[in-house]
Amino acid sequence: MSALAEVQKPPIGSLRDRVEIRRRDTVADDGGGTVTTFFPIATVWARVRELSARQASWGDARGSSLTHSVVLRYRIDIGPGDRLVFLGRNLEVVGAEDLNGRRTYLSCTCVETMVTG
Repeated sequence: MSALAEVQKPPIGSLRDRVEIRRRDTVADDGGGTVTTFFPIATVWARVRELSARQASWGDARGSSLTHSVVLRYRIDIGPGDRLVFLGRNLEVVGAEDLNGRRTYLSCTCVETMVTG
């Protein structure tokens, strides 16, 4: 194993946060539009870390956008468009990649968006 892969591997016992994995489902509604819902597929142990935060404006609303790194055991069923729920917070998955090239850990980059006023 390369030294780089060893450095990136999380320490034993560091997956201490419970997250629920939710999958996006879009269905047609009666008015001709669509309704997007998220349904749970699993609850797993992970390591959730906040990476950055920034303020944003959308029309008359103010908000903030936080970027998170979520590391969990390797899975093939998580990708952009999925959602990870951590302590009631919705983290939208924007990227997921094999952390060390050995299919042991998956690193997800997630964004949490909140309207603050």
